[in-house]
Amino acid sequence: NNSEFSIPCIQLTDSAYVAHCEDLLYRQGYQDFIRLGKNIKFFKFVHSQGELDVASLGLLVSKNIDERRIYIDLEDEIIYSTNTQYGGNTIGLKKLAMRLAINRASKEGWLTEHMLVMGVHGPKKRISYFTGAFPSMCGKTSTAMIKGETIVGDDIAYIRNINGKARSVNVESGIFGIIEGINDKDDPLQWNALNEPIEIIFTNQLYYDNEKVYWNGKPYEKPKKGVNHSGEWYEGKKDKDGNIITASHKNARFTFKMDVLCNADEKLHDPMGVEVSGFIYGGRDSDTSVPVEESFNWIHGIITKGACLESETTAATLGKEGVRVFNPMSNIDFLSIPIGKYIENNLKFGRNYKNPPSIFSVNYFLRDKDGNWLNNKNDKAIWLKWMELRVNNDADAIKTPTGYIPLYEDLKRLFKQVLNKNYTKEEYIKQFTVRITENLSKIDRMNNIYTTRVQDTPEILFKVLDEQKQRLLRSQKKYGGYISPYDLI
Repeated sequence: NNSEFSIPCIQLTDSAYVAHCEDLLYRQGYQDFIRLGKNIKFFKFVHSQGELDVASLGLLVSKNIDERRIYIDLEDEIIYSTNTQYGGNTIGLKKLAMRLAINRASKEGWLTEHMLVMGVHGPKKRISYFTGAFPSMCGKTSTAMIKGETIVGDDIAYIRNINGKARSVNVESGIFGIIEGINDKDDPLQWNALNEPIEIIFTNQLYYDNEKVYWNGKPYEKPKKGVNHSGEWYEGKKDKDGNIITASHKNARFTFKMDVLCNADEKLHDPMGVEVSGFIYGGRDSDTSVPVEESFNWIHGIITKGACLESETTAATLGKEGVRVFNPMSNIDFLSIPIGKYIENNLKFGRNYKNPPSIFSVNYFLRDKDGNWLNNKNDKAIWLKWMELRVNNDADAIKTPTGYIPLYEDLKRLFKQVLNKNYTKEEYIKQFTVRITENLSKIDRMNNIYTTRVQDTPEILFKVLDEQKQRLLRSQKKYGGYISPYDLI
């Protein structure tokens, strides 16, 4: 309430599930309606679950899902949905509101991004705030929940220029998270919250033994039978096509207020938000990008890190591994304006600052030629710490054809301080070698996409990509196809 970021909303629904989720995920806005008066511009959502059927546990579910519909009116900022209770299509203030907000932000000169917001803790109790965009299965949640750092938001960020500073809020106050695989070793912060005596909505899990809850990958227990989205369930049960039905749905969710997390940042509910020091873009990339890299400037970062974001599919998701999916700023699924316009908005946003936020790319999925991972899953903690030092001018860097990378000595010290790990020069060289051929191939892919698939691409995008191509070609001529970072010092 009483925030420059606030957009009042009204949701009308006949679904108790949707209403309950809204209550946990968002802040009550009645006082803002009073404050802003009768000329207020607000988002409106009208939802009906439609005709119902009795399903598992006597729950009532939407019957005519083949007739589910969503209608989005950008002019009057109203969305209608019916014959569904799926969260993404019915919890209006989440991804439906995000589409309305992207359109409004485009007109008003601010940004609505599919980004986490987190505090990275530096020397002498300093906290630097970052936003981060990651496609699905690329490390967004694990980054936001990393041990020792604090979370402001895990999904949607509004970013505005306030008094010459980029500031961001998490417009949500709760988490609507995927629960599959959460365990005490890899996800201790979420695990602890899920096992607290708090108000939680569990969606599409297995229920057994007098209302116990099980999700795929939950440790220490594995029930043989229970009730789930398929009705009465037993181990080995198959669907009509002969496929095994897992105990919990792969998209099973939990909903709770973010305050219950022990790593919730002190500025979670600050109406002024947090000052953003850096943007992070991360994708699943086996052969091209180094683990962490800083762009030369705002325009270079928005274009080469954000607008050129792509991510490889996994065998588990689409049945074919390694297919690169184009996903600018990890926001393509939610854009309510043309991609070219969206990129131009991002470029313009940074022009209004004397010192705009730094822009970084991260890649947790780099492999060597034999297919071995070059990152450990905990290494992301080091990349975050290095970015925090960079935005405060506390670390030097090596200039490469594609951006700035860390010095070995800085990473060696951070690995020892943060993870108590020895970090060798051999590891450093393997991770931060500049892969000329692969980078040139990516530029060709991006030029093709922005020439053939995107209308109204800003001309500066092609200029920046060509400049990067020429730097790579000059380096290739001087050093060869694979350049050790030590060659560039």
